[in-house]
Amino acid sequence: MSSNKTLTEQSRDLERRLNAVPAEILAALRPALMRSAEEVAANMRALAPKDTGELVDSIAVTGPGETTPAYASQGGQRTAGPNQALVTVGDAQVRYAHMLEFGTVKMEAQPFLRPSWRLARTRILNRMTRTINAVTKKLNPK
Repeated sequence: MSSNKTLTEQSRDLERRLNAVPAEILAALRPALMRSAEEVAANMRALAPKDTGELVDSIAVTGPGETTPAYASQGGQRTAGPNQALVTVGDAQVRYAHMLEFGTVKMEAQPFLRPSWRLARTRILNRMTRTINAVTKKLNPK
């Protein structure tokens, strides 16, 4: 996807492409999607700085059609699309995850978001591929 598009535009493009996928495949992918989001969230909880524990407690997984906790996305709430699972960090008390991830002029970065994704990426892609292959094989037996 083009880096010139906003996240919302990219999500709409992906949604259009996913709408062309048979419903059986999408239905099978949703549990795999949620397992994948939970895996990323577990990695985040393991890697996040644990000074007070509030940061770890604010990590949440939002499933398809659900709404993220307040303050998790640009200061508001966001509803996940039918083929999305969102992992968010933050709540009314925890508004500093981005500063920990990237650092500030007064503080070194303590990345935990991006490394969490990188740790899970290969397993997630393999899980999705296996799920698609299994459903495709089931729909088109030879």
